[in-house]
Amino acid sequence: MAEYRVLIPDDLPASSVQMLEAAGFDVVFDPSMSAERLQQEIASADGMIVRSRVKVTADLLARAARLKAIVRSGAGVDNIDVETARKRGITVMNVPGANAISVAELVFAMALALLRNIVAATVSMREGRWEKKALKGRELYGKVMGIVGYGRIGRHVAEIARGFGMRVLAADPYLDEIPDAGVRKVELDHLLAKADVISIHVPLSEETHHLIGPEELAKCKPEAILINCSRGGVVDEAALEEALRQQRLAGAGLDVYETEPPGKRSLFDLPNVVATPHIGASTVEAQERTANQAAVQLIDFLLEGKATNVVS
Repeated sequence: MAEYRVLIPDDLPASSVQMLEAAGFDVVFDPSMSAERLQQEIASADGMIVRSRVKVTADLLARAARLKAIVRSGAGVDNIDVETARKRGITVMNVPGANAISVAELVFAMALALLRNIVAATVSMREGRWEKKALKGRELYGKVMGIVGYGRIGRHVAEIARGFGMRVLAADPYLDEIPDAGVRKVELDHLLAKADVISIHVPLSEETHHLIGPEELAKCKPEAILINCSRGGVVDEAALEEALRQQRLAGAGLDVYETEPPGKRSLFDLPNVVATPHIGASTVEAQERTANQAAVQLIDFLLEGKATNVVS
């Protein structure tokens, strides 16, 4: 029997499962594992890899008699009770940055969809209407990209923005300076007042909950668009909807929500909103890259005691 047992109750590419098996682990892999079975399986697991579907709660961890490590195949760990894991001596790791390219590309998909009226144009064509004059849009070239949170994803957004000929501002209280050419570090208030496209890339925490609320939205230009591909609770959705309805903001692109799934929302009925179901990292390339790195980190931890990207 394998020395270590690894539990994967989320959907991961076959390549990452094969890596774990090649390392000699007994792998329990069920992408649609029920909550009942998860409670049973975790009792004998030494390691676990999860994405965002599974919620690793205190109650679940109380059943984890042997669990040594949890690896989040992705960056955000808000679906894991990190504090409880720490108290139980369980190391929590994540895989930041592996999905950065995919998330950054989605930012520009949303920006272009909003600025060029792609959704409205598609609907009108399906209905047999030719509304060329009514669908006049705006360019990205020469506009100001404001990046809130200048980590791995933020840096990719800046790189793409410069390729579009945009000027780039970035606000990040944890950075003293930004060495990247063509990126100017500013305070958040300045960024909100100057940016034509505002892209949010911060984790959800007590500090960042409703980081963008009524006061912040009031500082934005009425022709600006806001895009959130980070975490839903970072933006006050009620305040955002009000700003959009009152035309104090030109548009919004949302991939994340305060409650997921959000259900039917009046916010989604607005013509200047583009919404997707948390698909920022949902590309073939990003998921394989992230899952394989998660497998490597768990193998290194269980076999060599090497912990990478620890968040607990």
